[in-house]
Amino acid sequence: MRDHYQEQLDELANRLADMCDRVAAALDKATRALLTADLQLAEEVISEDTGIDGIRDKAEEQAFALLALQAPVATDLRIVVSAIHGAGDIERMGDLALHVAQAARRRHPQPVLPDEIAPYFSEMGRVGVELARKAAAVIRSRDLAAAAELETDDDAMDDLHRHMFTVLMDRDWDHGVAAAVDVTLLARFYERYADHAVAVARRIVYVVTGQMPGPLTV
Repeated sequence: MRDHYQEQLDELANRLADMCDRVAAALDKATRALLTADLQLAEEVISEDTGIDGIRDKAEEQAFALLALQAPVATDLRIVVSAIHGAGDIERMGDLALHVAQAARRRHPQPVLPDEIAPYFSEMGRVGVELARKAAAVIRSRDLAAAAELETDDDAMDDLHRHMFTVLMDRDWDHGVAAAVDVTLLARFYERYADHAVAVARRIVYVVTGQMPGPLTV
């Protein structure tokens, strides 16, 4: 019985890690769609989002079943509770990638971003994808040092997000209000995506140590 129970806990963790891999792929595709006005890539992200939602539903169903049938305590209870919250964080990451893809589709065939802005979003996409992949690795390994690395990586995303406001406030901005709104919203999507990845890592710290790191507003 105990072996089967442990297998269920491991399966739950693997499901969440797989979700992270899926949302990493979604953001990668969405970013490429954004930068290249690739409608097919954007449509792929949009159509695949329901699959991510489905994984969340299965993860939550499994977690609640474990609560009801196994009455977990201590570390096991923290795993199950963190899985419920973590599934929500990861699903939200998928939604944010979806929003990026929808922006690319909405403006197609025109590019969403001015040429001089595009490199910043390329970097935000790279950082976001790496954060999601690291979150998947942290879920599988429960490596506290790796979890801490996500905080540092998130600082890079925050710097890029802040820089967008500097660009938009520059008196030389001549791309109009619509482009400014697009850039503002898109930068926010990437910044929130990164914050949710950090939140997932913090939940792993809680699983291992029993203590939740400082609050992160997401």
